[in-house]
Amino acid sequence: MKKTLLATAIIGALSATAAAQAATVYDQDGTKLDIYGRIGLGVEGGGAQYNNDGERINRSAEFVNVGSRLGLRMSQAITSDMTAFGRLEWRFKANSREDADSGFDELRQSYLGIQSQQYGTFQAGNFDSFYLQFVSQPFDVYINNGLHFAGNGKQSRGDSIGYYTPELSGFTAFLQLKNYSERGLREVGQPDGVVLDRGDGVVSEQGNVIAPQGGVRYENGPVTVGLGFVEDVRRGGGNGEMMYGLIGQYEFTDQFSARLGYENRQNNNDQGYKDSMRAKDENGYNTVGLGATYTTGPWAFTGDFYNINRDGQDSSKAWSLGGYYKVSSAMDVFVEVNDNDAKAGSGSDNSTRRQVDNLTDDAYWLTGVRYFF
Repeated sequence: MKKTLLATAIIGALSATAAAQAATVYDQDGTKLDIYGRIGLGVEGGGAQYNNDGERINRSAEFVNVGSRLGLRMSQAITSDMTAFGRLEWRFKANSREDADSGFDELRQSYLGIQSQQYGTFQAGNFDSFYLQFVSQPFDVYINNGLHFAGNGKQSRGDSIGYYTPELSGFTAFLQLKNYSERGLREVGQPDGVVLDRGDGVVSEQGNVIAPQGGVRYENGPVTVGLGFVEDVRRGGGNGEMMYGLIGQYEFTDQFSARLGYENRQNNNDQGYKDSMRAKDENGYNTVGLGATYTTGPWAFTGDFYNINRDGQDSSKAWSLGGYYKVSSAMDVFVEVNDNDAKAGSGSDNSTRRQVDNLTDDAYWLTGVRYFF
């Protein structure tokens, strides 16, 4: 199908490339074990002149790790229709011995599940958000900084369960729940009741919190459209309001595809929330994104533009460009440039103590090489 050919051609898409390069270590009597990974090295530079506190920062070029990782995929046939599976993946820093610490620095994926062609797939553990996998995925084509819709960690990555249906006439429905637990926290008496002490001086009155996300994706020939929601709870870094997204892609040819998306998060006007988070009025937003990908031979080119309207602020723009060259089936080289141009509040410059009305984001660039295995 066109979408399969194009997805494989886009060198920036890790899932397609990693799956193609995975080495089967064991495959016998319905039990299979694959090992996969990549080593990525690059140089980055440019970017924002100021941090979120309004302090000027150094923007010189630096040798960096580019998403190096090592993973295992496991599966075992239960019946002719049902398969048990597991996945385990770690990140490591490949650019220097000092930064690598003891080796792996993050457990990126770790989950178990059951898959059935007839009944669908259920999984539990630590995995990318289903919202990314089924809704915002068409825009997830950049190695770094290019995605401005909700990404892989949105109310996900740990203590999660999820289910998605088999594809039926092009439709796949999905639902995921992430649990934020307060089990084991100390109960501390207060004049207005009992609250829970997190042990870091912060108390909580929220209790256990469940963050749901769900929606539906439609795929038919060159058309892919995803519609989804996320309850963006404060415990997971959100503002406690609902987020919605409608994102689609059309593949005009095997070489060219265009994408269009809209994402909205409602504004939380509760003054208690604003005071506790030191937030102003910009916690709600509307984002519109437009992008395209073109491939020719070993080359792939991407371009995206976003218009972001934040409540209480002027709109901001963001753009990204990427070029990728496939040296071999296992190696690619790349260059990416983007400018977030995001206004992120006010602060002061440490050197001059002058007031900074808006953060100024200059173009960020990243270039390097990756080897997949």
